[in-house]
Amino acid sequence: MDQAAIERAIGEARLLPVLRTPDAGGAVRAASTLLDAGLGVVELTATTPGWADALRDVRRAYPDAVLGAGTVTAEADARRAVEAGADFLVSPYPAEAVRAFAAGTGTVFLEGGFTPGEVAAASGRGIAKLFPAHVGGPAYLRSVLAVLPGARIVPTGGIGLSEVRAYLDAGAYAVGVGSELVKSPDPAAAVRELLKELS
Repeated sequence: MDQAAIERAIGEARLLPVLRTPDAGGAVRAASTLLDAGLGVVELTATTPGWADALRDVRRAYPDAVLGAGTVTAEADARRAVEAGADFLVSPYPAEAVRAFAAGTGTVFLEGGFTPGEVAAASGRGIAKLFPAHVGGPAYLRSVLAVLPGARIVPTGGIGLSEVRAYLDAGAYAVGVGSELVKSPDPAAAVRELLKELS
């Protein structure tokens, strides 16, 4: 899948699950549950012990899924992620080494930022991640987009499932949701219900 197709898939998914789990097995189970529920895009984070193995396992089981590696801030982790099957990389803040690696390998990179300047720089190169989004909420996203019309921004951090619609209405390209989704008693049902609401 080429870069444009991967970026398009993220936008069409609208919901980007950010899977931060205590261990690799939990990451594989969570990703499998969400992909089976109808999502085509998931992000596993590099803060999970054994994350590269988990990513490799999910890639083997779901060869057509669009998989990302999040919290990638060093070139070594970026390389490990791509070798394990990541289609895209995500950082929580400006990460020059990862940016250079992504550019050199043709890998989609969602670079994080919070200030208008950081988000503007990241969005000028591709999709930008707004983090931590909950600090400013949908109103802050709307204000940033007012001065960056057409920017593709994925707000992430502290966003609950009930808030996804508000961020999309504010102009989000997609919305990153983490802990609430993973901790849900029935993540698959929660995803199906949300996708139904967003359709």
